[in-house]
Parts: sequence; structure tokens; C-alpha cells
Amino acid sequence: MPKPDESVIARRAELAAALREIVPGEGVIDTEEELRAFDCDGLMAYKQLPLIVVLPETTEQVSKVLKYCHENSVKIVPRGAGTGLSGGALPLADAITLGLGKFKQILDIDFENRCVVTQPGVTNLGITQAVEHAGFYYAPDPSSQIACSIGGNVAENSGGVHCLKYGLTTNNVLGVEMVLMNGDVVRFGGKHLDAGGYDLLGVITGSEGLLGVITEVTVRILKKPEVARALLIGFPTMLDAGKCVADVIADGIIPGGMELMDKPIIHATEDFVHAGYPLDVEGLMIVELDGPEAEVAYLVERVEKIARACNATTVRISESDDERARFWSGRKNAFPAVGRISPDYICVDGTIPRKKLAEVLERISEYSEKHGLRVANVFHAGDGNLHPLVLFDANQPGELEAAEALCADILTLCVEVGGVLSGEHGIGVEKRDLMGTMFTEDDLKQQQRVKCAFDPEHLLNPGKVYPELHRCAELGKMHIHHGKLPFPDIPRF
Repeated sequence: MPKPDESVIARRAELAAALREIVPGEGVIDTEEELRAFDCDGLMAYKQLPLIVVLPETTEQVSKVLKYCHENSVKIVPRGAGTGLSGGALPLADAITLGLGKFKQILDIDFENRCVVTQPGVTNLGITQAVEHAGFYYAPDPSSQIACSIGGNVAENSGGVHCLKYGLTTNNVLGVEMVLMNGDVVRFGGKHLDAGGYDLLGVITGSEGLLGVITEVTVRILKKPEVARALLIGFPTMLDAGKCVADVIADGIIPGGMELMDKPIIHATEDFVHAGYPLDVEGLMIVELDGPEAEVAYLVERVEKIARACNATTVRISESDDERARFWSGRKNAFPAVGRISPDYICVDGTIPRKKLAEVLERISEYSEKHGLRVANVFHAGDGNLHPLVLFDANQPGELEAAEALCADILTLCVEVGGVLSGEHGIGVEKRDLMGTMFTEDDLKQQQRVKCAFDPEHLLNPGKVYPELHRCAELGKMHIHHGKLPFPDIPRF
């Protein structure tokens, strides 16, 4: 192992001493062995040892850390649970990684206003578990919900299998408390349904840690549906399955969830969780319908009829909540299950118009042959959010590079057919250099003017999202002067 650079060691010691004055005890990590636990997020193909890690416990500590870094021109990489799949929390060698894992308290459960106020380190599933005794739940449910944090969900605008009917994180967040780079603590939104003025809450949601550090989140909770039933539908081809997706939506039915898996995923997940999936089909769809019992029964019949017309070879309808949960268990475990068939994979996240599904699947197959790598497909089919898993072995020379090229081809294709680069995983470093396929140079400059309004020195998560970073003075007048935001109505604390 190469000997650490002496200048890095000195800089690390200097920062550690200063930050321990703000975050005492075990809140500052500066030994190489301990720093390795933070060297990547869920995009594990890329790793970088952070300069130092700070784990604050209070908003006041976050404010003081950011103020110190602002005054001393120190870069910050915010980090939630580290489950992100686009490299958004990838450390920088000359930056502090600011972990929010100790912010794990639910602060208020307000059933009358149907909302929960929580710290950002609480897991997605933890919110539902805190309110399910009263018949409520939090709707967005990414597959990593057992581990991913709500603060990270806001940063990436996460979705999940039920986002088709109930929306992404942005549709379920009512307010946030956020610390700006200069240490100011601000609030956007609250328990109310909507706020007047600029939609700054919408700007923050999905901003990938480029604008501030979230220290509190207010989310909407929903009453659990009276009935939920799932159909497990097998098809002889993925083209038949794709047609069924389009036909269900065209018939005016909006399921709670609609997921699609191809044969490699079906076999991998069945071997992993034994959900009872049929193994003689090429495509497997899960359609969940929820609402009043009579409505659900009627819609189940309609979906089954549509599926049969699309050549479905098997249709199973859940008869209990336990059976419905088994149907979903395979889909929820699809990503870890792929470890049974490949040592490494990259999960692509692009979104396309539903009518383009068959064309895109065919092109992905062509790209797979072109690059000599397998692709296993799993989709949030109802809203066109694709998650092709590009399978490779990082120990084989050239395979990582081939995987990256294949991912780039798939994402470029998504934009080409009228879609977008990301449905829920964000841009991070994974898709950063593809932003030019979707946005013009003027588009990217305008987006960076917004960043300049919050972080004029580009100290927050630099190197993410934008392929080229422009200094604020080059972009025009929309930037901070003397540390003041051009939004005088933002409450400060």
C-alpha cells in the first residue's frame, strides 16, 4: 500500500483538530482504516478515500461545520445512508464527507394533518413502521427502503414500486429544514399542503446535495387502502409484456404498482427468495390494485382480461396479504439476487415513454451483443422507469470499461426516444458526462445559476451532476452577494 502523502496527513490533522471543537467525541473520523467505510456509495465501481469524515448530531453542529468550511474554503460532500446508485455521495480526496447517519429520530407524528416530521437519517421504511399501528404509511418505497434514509430520498427524489399512483418523493414531501453553505439554517414548506411564492421546495428535492444539507424533513403520510391485491402475470415474450403495460394504462387503469422483470431476473430472484415465480416465461409482471374492495375486484377482472388478450400464459391473483407480499418479495430483492449470477453489475436508471418499451428492449439487446456483456432487465413499467442491470466482472480486464460504455449507450437511447437520463437515482458522477445529450449549454448554465444562488463558491458536492463547472461571475447576476440569498422571505434560525 502506498504511503499517504505528507501534505494530506497534515491537512487531515489540521481539519480534525478544528472540527473536534465543533463535533466532539467520536464525531470526527480521520484514520485511513475507518475512512475506508465511506469510500463509495451504492455505485461501488468508483471509490475514493475522503479527506475526513464528520458525523454531527445536531443542526447547530451542521451549521457550525458548514460555516467553518465556508470561511476556510473547504469542500463538503453530504452523505446519507450511502445507498445511492449514481455516485452522488462519492467522496473527494480534498473534501470533508458530512454524514447524517446520527440524525435518526422521528420528531413529530401528526395524524390530524397526516404528516410526519423526521430527521434525515431515519430510514424510508422506518417512517411507515412508526405510523402503521394507526393504519397509515409513507407511499414512496424504493427497493432499498429498509436501509436508505429519508434525507437521501429527498436529495435524489427517490421513487419505488408504488410511485406510479402515489408519486415520487417530490410528491410526498411537505417541508425541509436545510443548512446553507454559509451556516444559515432555512426552512422551505412545512405541514401545510402548499406554500406561496417560488417553489423552492421543488428546487431542493432532487438537488443531490449541491444546494445545502438537509437536517429535517416533513413528509405526507397516507391512510392504508381498504384492500390491495396483486396479479402475477407471465408472458411468452417481453414484447407481449410491454404491450400489456401500455394497454392497461390506455384502458384508464392506474395501478398502485406495475413492475416488469425479464427471464434472468425472474430466475435469479426465485433462486434467492423462493417467491413462487413461474420459470417458463420470458417476462413477468406484477400489477397491484388498491382501494375499496368492490373497485379492486372489478379492476382485477379488467387487468386479467387485458393480460389474456396480450397472450399471458399464467395469471395468479393474490388471495391474502401474505401472498401479495411474496409476489413483491422477489421484485424487492432483485438487485441483491443478481449477485447470484454476476460478481458485479451497474444499475442503469433511465426513463422512456411507455410506448417505446419494445423498441428500447430490442436496442438494449443489440447493445448487449455489441459490448459482449449480459443485461438483466427490471422496470417500474407503469411510468417507464427502466433499471437494466449491466452484468460484468471487475476482475476481468476491460469489462468495467465495457460496462460503462454499454450504460452510456442505454442512457443515450433513453434520451433519443424522448425520455430522460434519470427516473429516481439522480445524475451524480455516473451520468454527469451525459448531461449534454439531454440539455444544451444554455440549459446547463441556467441550472448552475440556481446553484450559484445557494453556493457561490461551489463548495457543496463539486464535481457532481455538471460536466463543466462555471464560476458564478461568468454566469450573470443570479448569485449570492455577501452571503445573502436573493429570497428575503426565507425564515432563518
